[in-house]
Amino acid sequence: MTFPKVSIVTPSFNQAPYLEATIRSVLDQNYPNLEYIIIDGGSTDGSVEIIKKYADKLAFWISEPDKGQTDAINKGFSHATGDIFAWLNSDDTYEPGALMKAVETFKQNPDVSLVYGEANFINAYGKVIGRFPAAQTDFRKLRRGYVHIPQQAAFFRAKFYNQVAPLDPSFYFAMDYDLWVRLANLAPFVFVRDTWANFRLHNDAKSIAADDRCWPEMLRVHRKLGGGIFSIIYAKYILRVTLGPILRWRRKRWLIRQSS
Repeated sequence: MTFPKVSIVTPSFNQAPYLEATIRSVLDQNYPNLEYIIIDGGSTDGSVEIIKKYADKLAFWISEPDKGQTDAINKGFSHATGDIFAWLNSDDTYEPGALMKAVETFKQNPDVSLVYGEANFINAYGKVIGRFPAAQTDFRKLRRGYVHIPQQAAFFRAKFYNQVAPLDPSFYFAMDYDLWVRLANLAPFVFVRDTWANFRLHNDAKSIAADDRCWPEMLRVHRKLGGGIFSIIYAKYILRVTLGPILRWRRKRWLIRQSS
């Protein structure tokens, strides 16, 4: 059996409380052709010492100031040589066997650009507190704001990524959505109903602290593709702006209850 090379990039900055769990979840996959790259943004919280513990198992790592998460991911992929790419943020984790399942899915679907599974929500302590609403999507649905792809559980073919690379560094939040749309325009996606990853929610996570920046960035993607204001994604945005303060309050209250 042949094992295509899988390149995983972890961008990190001052995430020492979670970083080791992330690293172990990648290395403990025991995938026989793994290329693991860590790009640290110059952390001062002990993250570098954690990375050094695993340096002999890494294909590349560096710790230096960068321009943020998207810049770090792009830097990591510039060093990647695999057939399949993914990135795993430094507070998220893979479930056992995720890489092998992704590879098998690609082998069963030779014409797709991206495959993804389901993801748990976990709290700061690693406890499962919910499920990401993952579902099958495509280019048309993505343009309407129907994303439903847990980035933590997504893997994509390097040959398609290289046609649209790099990630747009002007995005703080929606760099993954922007990439998904561009990849879906090239080839289909496949969703697998199996849990491949864990999405950590905690008060410092940008999905909690700055989620109000997500939808305006998604609209930038929509406009870049020629979309207008009379569209489903704009209607969703208006609804989100109207209900945003309530939704954020309820999410933070829910996270407090789940973490207690």
